[in-house]
Amino acid sequence: MIDIKVPAVGESISEVTLVKWLKKDGDWVDRDEVIAELESEKATFEVNAEKAGSLKTIGKEGDTLKIGDVLASIDESSPRPAAAEKPKPTNGATPQKQDNSKVVFEKAEAVPVSANQIAAKASDVKATPVAAAIISDKKVDKGTIVPSGANGKIVKHDVLEALSNPGRLPGKALFGRELRREKMSNLRKTVSRRLVEAKNTTAMLTTFNEVDMSQVMALRTKYKEKFKEKHGVSLGFMSFFTKACCYALQEWPAVNAYIDGEEIIYHDYCDISIAVSAPKGLVVPVIRNAESLSMAEIEKKVVELAGKARDNKLSMEEMQGGTFTITNGGVFGSLMSTPIINIPQSAILGMHKIEERAVVVNGQITVRSMMYLAVSYDHRIIDGRESVSFLVRVKELLENPDQLLFGKDPVKALLEL
Repeated sequence: MIDIKVPAVGESISEVTLVKWLKKDGDWVDRDEVIAELESEKATFEVNAEKAGSLKTIGKEGDTLKIGDVLASIDESSPRPAAAEKPKPTNGATPQKQDNSKVVFEKAEAVPVSANQIAAKASDVKATPVAAAIISDKKVDKGTIVPSGANGKIVKHDVLEALSNPGRLPGKALFGRELRREKMSNLRKTVSRRLVEAKNTTAMLTTFNEVDMSQVMALRTKYKEKFKEKHGVSLGFMSFFTKACCYALQEWPAVNAYIDGEEIIYHDYCDISIAVSAPKGLVVPVIRNAESLSMAEIEKKVVELAGKARDNKLSMEEMQGGTFTITNGGVFGSLMSTPIINIPQSAILGMHKIEERAVVVNGQITVRSMMYLAVSYDHRIIDGRESVSFLVRVKELLENPDQLLFGKDPVKALLEL
């Protein structure tokens, strides 16, 4: 009999929460098989079986455990049940690794499915002729209708009920006043504490600008198929923004620095943190030395980190040490916001929704794909001139993406201007 103890996961972490058991009490487990999922104040991680045998669970789901506490035990002397024999590949075939290359940063968020979304999936449910006629005439969304007919068919009464109670979720009682209490996770507690700390300990200010995304969108449309065929990953917006930020950060080093006591630490490299909404809460994995990566390498790293965030597989090392953060509220439809600094960093760039707007170009009103940009910065270390100049430089690079190759206008580079 051997004990499985809560492992040390970081110098400053003394306790974790047992989120769930992936194996039940009495189950047979193989060596290195994942048996439980734990959550610290910074990340979610898995616990593996150290030996093969019969599992005896000790901790309960939701328990708060100290580092070193006994989580479970494994009885090595138990005989392996016949059902636990590992299946062998037939005809020499090897298991195929799942391809996660289609995961993109914009889709990394795992949002719980609402009752409305569940009902919407049943939008092809059949309706009686009268009900179908009312739905067509009144243009009623089938996702808002709760079918009560035989075999889940929508009847006239169901449509009239939906029309008489617009905006109500299907199946939700009228005038309901239910309450739910849920224990705040360690990760959510940490996010809350850090956000309040950022507001209370920095002289935070936000500057705004807008960027014409027409050139970037035209490039993506023209080369997206060839890019994916060549590199095996989609060409997204993050690589353009990361490249632009890296050039601007090296021109305005204070934006890439942070305060440590009475000293300012400057970084000659760009470790770009990307804010991702994961199932357990906001996480900020880091793209190391982004200034040295190509567009394809950046996109591949974004896919890798976003996939790990979605699956709660990020390690502590992958979320520590960033020098500057980029967050994309536009994927949720945000038109403008003031992002909060990811301390101890001194600045964060907020991307937003791309929207067609009427703008004046060379004295003429034209329609362009525009995006508002926001940079929140710590005024203790970054002056207004630096923050505004940084954002203007990002804007220039995005509106002239050919400059992303050398960080300057090709003609000026040729003329050495």
